[in-house]
Amino acid sequence: MLFHPTSEHIPFDASLYYFVGIFDIYDREETKGEELAHYNPNDNADRENLILKYCLDPYNKLSYRHRYKLIESLSLALNTENFNFHSYFEDDPDEYSTMAWDETEIDDPRGFFADIYRLANEVWKDDLQKASLEDPSTW
Repeated sequence: MLFHPTSEHIPFDASLYYFVGIFDIYDREETKGEELAHYNPNDNADRENLILKYCLDPYNKLSYRHRYKLIESLSLALNTENFNFHSYFEDDPDEYSTMAWDETEIDDPRGFFADIYRLANEVWKDDLQKASLEDPSTW
């Protein structure tokens, strides 16, 4: 079983939040919020910079296997008609979560995740290839 990168006991959940959770600015509006405010997530160049700088494992904590599982989950979501990508940008006051841009500010959440998929396949190419040669049921 594949475990969370920082635990030997918690199973890894390849949630799409791994890609956009970094945009949660709750209680950091004056620091991280102001940094992210310089980007327009609907502008192609800004979006690509956001994805490369923030979404693709910026702290290099994920193994090639974790990256493979994330891409697998993202691929499944992108291939699911009417998948609710908006929900990943919603604020959740019960969970003390405030996204840098809420679901109404992202013109095309599916497109945002499609760009993550495209760029992750480029940046993580070697890791994804390595993982594809293994049997995931042995992880």
